[in-house]
Amino acid sequence: MRQALHLAREADAAGEVPVGALVVSKGTILGAGRNRPIASSDPSSHAEIEALRHAARTVGNYRLPGTTLYVTIEPCVMCAGAIVLARVERLVFGARDLRFGAVRSKFALADSELLNFRARVEEGLLAPEAGELMTRFFERRRSAG
Repeated sequence: MRQALHLAREADAAGEVPVGALVVSKGTILGAGRNRPIASSDPSSHAEIEALRHAARTVGNYRLPGTTLYVTIEPCVMCAGAIVLARVERLVFGARDLRFGAVRSKFALADSELLNFRARVEEGLLAPEAGELMTRFFERRRSAG
């Protein structure tokens, strides 16, 4: 998660919402990503999507069984759906996203009993650090006008 926080800080430095993500299997990083929707002009360039795309290219398969996705902030609806479609075994996120979180805050998409696949969800890992990055980012945005 510390490496995901580093990626989130890189996103922050680039003017993007500070979110970072890593896909890991058996201690090996298969994919990494940070938020890039502004730089890429792509609304789907969230950290989780970037990390999943990278991992899928690494293993040569869109399915990622046996993997863990570490992400600094609770995934949104789009990212939660991608986690399920990729068959990520375990999702570990830092802080909740009370406005858009689709894993615990607003919905429970990643482990919904309505779906044919459920990721194991763990939350709170380094949550204070992840939450503080988000808080500072949006405080700066509000004060800038």
